[in-house]
Amino acid sequence: MRIAVIDESAARASIIEEGLAGVPGARVVRLTERAGLLARIAEFDPDIVLMDLGNPSRDVLEEYFAVSRALARPIAMFVDESDDDAIAASIDAGVSAYVVDGLAASRIRPLLDLAVRRFNAFARLQDELAEAQGKLAERETIDRAKRLLMDGRGLSEPQAYAELRRKAMDSNKRIVEIAEAVVTAHELMGGPA
Repeated sequence: MRIAVIDESAARASIIEEGLAGVPGARVVRLTERAGLLARIAEFDPDIVLMDLGNPSRDVLEEYFAVSRALARPIAMFVDESDDDAIAASIDAGVSAYVVDGLAASRIRPLLDLAVRRFNAFARLQDELAEAQGKLAERETIDRAKRLLMDGRGLSEPQAYAELRRKAMDSNKRIVEIAEAVVTAHELMGGPA
């Protein structure tokens, strides 16, 4: 497991590294400079990112939240103090674990596991949402094509669907592909969008 530890303080980073000592097969890299951080993280390609920010200013938090948004990795962020706005912003930025005043070597491993599990659960939810949205968009396209066939050819809804299905089977395509072609052809012929 490749773990990136982002911390400008060597003392705080050593606490995290001490907590990671018991993680089998862990390869840890410490990043201390904020300049070019995203490129260096991408170069190392970590499985998880641990950020210790101590008591960051709002600008520093925003900078790290931008890094967090760009990464598709589990991220645990350690801060000394927090407020509701910072917590909300961290969630929006994709931080998997936001730990306030909890930097101790003994807590690193459980927090690492928590961050990975939360990230994976959220990724599954995002995949399920994308799949549901895709199916809904396909259903809307098919319904629109059926309406166009019903209006243009005087078919009933079951007849319009049967026509789409027949054409899909004849051309070895999915019904939604035929529906998209019907909608596109209608739009090309000057029909309302």
